Amino acid sequence: MMADKTILFDMDGTLLDTEKYYRRFWKQAAEDCGFFMTDEQALSMRSLGRPFAVERIREYFGPEADYTQIRSRRMELMNAVLEQEGIPLKPFAKEVLETLNHRGYCLAVATATDLQRTEAYLKETGLFSYFHHIICATMVERGKPAPDIYLYACQVLGVRPEETYAIEDSPNGVRSACQAGCRVIMIPDQTPPDEELKKLLFGTVDNLKELLDYI
Repeated sequence: MMADKTILFDMDGTLLDTEKYYRRFWKQAAEDCGFFMTDEQALSMRSLGRPFAVERIREYFGPEADYTQIRSRRMELMNAVLEQEGIPLKPFAKEVLETLNHRGYCLAVATATDLQRTEAYLKETGLFSYFHHIICATMVERGKPAPDIYLYACQVLGVRPEETYAIEDSPNGVRSACQAGCRVIMIPDQTPPDEELKKLLFGTVDNLKELLDYI
């Protein structure tokens, strides 16, 4: 693989405009299970993989809180909306991926979502064919913000992390890619980066289209 020609994309919030649903339905699912989740707590769950998500729920609501129950309810609520309304794309997603392919980049997905749903979402939105590989957090021991998924993605693609761009929208994703040694470009979705997070970034752009000029 040519140096500087590999880009790893997060999916939810970066390519798909779905983080707003996670933000909404984590709160509703927690309430349905008897717990009150603040907006800040819901935002902290974005891209958070196992075992960290389980620990976070217990930290918020106590040891009696059942992460699996809350997550299952969140998925039920979210799936109902996506089935009715469809999966929304982030602006310029198809155009940017097509341009990057034409420029000779190797594109891969590094997502906290499991493989079955990732493939289904990408196929439904017409993005699947743009990617050479799909790497999911379920393929590694620890999800985001641990570096495992990005380290594994680089191993699979045969590239060094420092030669690889990682495109992320959330703090947990940024920390994961940064710890792996990737050059992280953030496209903020639900929240802008704070001063601490900015120190980890190779760069920040407002949307996918701006990414074309940045790299």
